Amino acid sequence: MAVAEQETAPSGLTGLSKRLVEVRDATVTLCASLNAEDCNLQAMPETSPVKWHLAHTTWFFETFVLEPFAEDYTSPDSRYRYLFNSYYNGVGHQFPRAQRSLLSRPTFAEVLDYRSAVDHALMKLIDRGLDEAGETEVASRITLGLHHEAQHQELLLTDLKYNFFQNPLYPAFQTRTLDSSSRTRDATPMTWSRIPGGQVEMGSSGQGFSFDNERPKGRALIEPFALADRLVTNAEFLEFVRSDGYRNPEFWVADGWSEVIESGSTHPLYWVQQGGQWSEFTLHGLVPLRPDLPVSHVSWYEASAYAAWADKRLPTEIEWESVAVTQPVSGNFVESGQFHPAAAENPGRDLPAQLYGDCWEWTNSAYLPYSGFRATRDALGEYNGKFMSGQMVLRGGSCLSQGFHIRPSYRNFFYPRDRWQCAGIRLASDL
Repeated sequence: MAVAEQETAPSGLTGLSKRLVEVRDATVTLCASLNAEDCNLQAMPETSPVKWHLAHTTWFFETFVLEPFAEDYTSPDSRYRYLFNSYYNGVGHQFPRAQRSLLSRPTFAEVLDYRSAVDHALMKLIDRGLDEAGETEVASRITLGLHHEAQHQELLLTDLKYNFFQNPLYPAFQTRTLDSSSRTRDATPMTWSRIPGGQVEMGSSGQGFSFDNERPKGRALIEPFALADRLVTNAEFLEFVRSDGYRNPEFWVADGWSEVIESGSTHPLYWVQQGGQWSEFTLHGLVPLRPDLPVSHVSWYEASAYAAWADKRLPTEIEWESVAVTQPVSGNFVESGQFHPAAAENPGRDLPAQLYGDCWEWTNSAYLPYSGFRATRDALGEYNGKFMSGQMVLRGGSCLSQGFHIRPSYRNFFYPRDRWQCAGIRLASDL
């Protein structure tokens, strides 16, 4: 169980160099067990090769920190501005997302050299110093870049997991054995916390880092509700599967039912049935399905269908945050080295368990701006605001998230059909 280190608001470049080295090194360390072939896989347009993640996070610092503030900086290759731009139209055109695996050049080694060159230039800029206004702005952009890199560290792992899953050899990213099946236990029966209604605050106060989509801080009125004390387990979701939940349109929203019919889905993404027994593909390879662990890698469609089958619902993001702010940001994050959701520890307490880490939790809230939200009018303003359409909010982080990156107000977002992210289910109900 890791307690996240929460950052204070950037007030200069002092101390940022240490965090910069830590975060940048952590990305490369994640790739230590991979070969060049692993790092160029892309099994669907929504995923990106490991090599591209390494290059794009470097491009971010080069484009938004070095180019505007380091007068003596020269890029190792000006063509990278096009190759490794993701979606920033204000910066220029982008190489097509679905074709990133075609980029055999630059090589993996050349991408690592690119990272080293940019890291060296960043340190040189920090050591050189700037005037007060410039230092404040550079510190703010580097801090944003570190959280951007933390996002891509998680994407690197979720993308690689999906890419590896296409291989019938079921290769393992992490050779360390996952928790022994001898430790499997029945999950504690789900209990419920009664949450009083009333006026609650939501969003970031501006103390410490936050993305623009978490601001401005506001207030909302919620009705009394109940929140499950833990995430839904594999065993509980298996009952939905066995009861033909994927074949009953009664539980699905219309778009979700169309998705099920078109895809032929009958179970969560990484479940594999062999000889009548269920296994689950993990970053440790294929392992027996642990009934007590949280179900993961389900879409919002699947989460909402399960909730309807259970005669419950998903919490709204405001309901979720109203409970999460009362607890420390502590949980099973990537720092634990498990790379997989864990069973709930001590559920049934006065407050719910597993609010942070293990699995991102789908909410019943569409990803929309808070009242008063204004995107900035530069390329950095494209970071979040342009995606506020057709997506749903997830909260809490996962076992693949960096702990320092998670906070009660953090708003993740994906399309309701997306399943390759480590997303799970927490139930709610009206009182």
